[in-house]
Amino acid sequence: MENKNITYNLLIKQLLQSDNMAYVPGYISSNVDVEFKVLDNAYQDTGLQYARAKNSIDQGRCGDCIRENEILNNLLAAPALSKLFLENLTGELSIVETPHYDPNNYYGFMVANCIITQKPGFSKTDGYDVELNLLENNTQEITFTGPAFDKPFVVNSSALQSLLDADTSLVVETPDINTSMTELLVETQIFPPDAMGEDKKLSAAAKISEEFILKFNGKPDYEIIDIGNGKGRNVIRYDVDKIERKIQPFINAEVSGLLSSEQEAVAAWNVFLSKGTSVEEDDQMVQDANAAEQSWSYEKDLPLMQDKKTQFAFKYKEYFINNYLKQFLTNKLPSVEEDAAVFDLQQARKAKTKELMGNQ
Repeated sequence: MENKNITYNLLIKQLLQSDNMAYVPGYISSNVDVEFKVLDNAYQDTGLQYARAKNSIDQGRCGDCIRENEILNNLLAAPALSKLFLENLTGELSIVETPHYDPNNYYGFMVANCIITQKPGFSKTDGYDVELNLLENNTQEITFTGPAFDKPFVVNSSALQSLLDADTSLVVETPDINTSMTELLVETQIFPPDAMGEDKKLSAAAKISEEFILKFNGKPDYEIIDIGNGKGRNVIRYDVDKIERKIQPFINAEVSGLLSSEQEAVAAWNVFLSKGTSVEEDDQMVQDANAAEQSWSYEKDLPLMQDKKTQFAFKYKEYFINNYLKQFLTNKLPSVEEDAAVFDLQQARKAKTKELMGNQ
């Protein structure tokens, strides 16, 4: 079954990035109306409402005037509320333009942001509109309409504020696990202190600490690799089990932190973890590989059940090892110059076999 959110989000993103509208016949010569006048329209009758309520109070025509005073207070507070509401909403909608945005988010967020930011193809001329209404209960409501919506997209100021106060997002931002995994490499303490530069990041020549190198008879147990023309050389073999035991508590802590915001965990799953793509593959894509049919749904899968949390932890570790740790485990030359030298492959293999046989 088609995921409409993925289809619409990716289509809109690709259209905007392609600058397609510049080549639509007649578009640049058309009179495009992007003036939605959201605040002007919302407040056009408030002056009259204020005057009526004030006159009723001043002329003693409203008894205890509770309702009239409420109207005055609400109208006086409305501009500040509108400012806060629109700031909150635009801040949330701007997340659609962040790197690694999960296209499983409701596509209406993308459309609404295009309307607010006056993207080509989302103007009044194109059939879109935005309307802000001041409600009697001292909340405000904004409504987005247009051809891309199945139904009007409505956001209430009080509902949005309650989400933000609870540290929950309307639009989910995908956590930057690439940065956090780079930092995790350092935090695991499997590298010696001199492997880090002044910026506290691993240097290009960083090597895993010698305590994790496999030993045989007290010496490094190298793997012999064939480099062609009958020649070979040693590469370091690491005790992967020991390394995994060392890094596991750090991975557990990182996973626990991500799962503390289950919205963001779902985004990380959909964008990075589920497909198990590499960082290089993600960089080459127009959009990071989304989970598609393997997606977790914000509406249906939250809160996350324990089986999904376990699955998340497993895939997080797998992604970290394959994309960040593995490069430091593969084809690393010995630090001892003599051990790193090129040698005759056949002779070295015979010597290796003899050494192993001698210890049986």
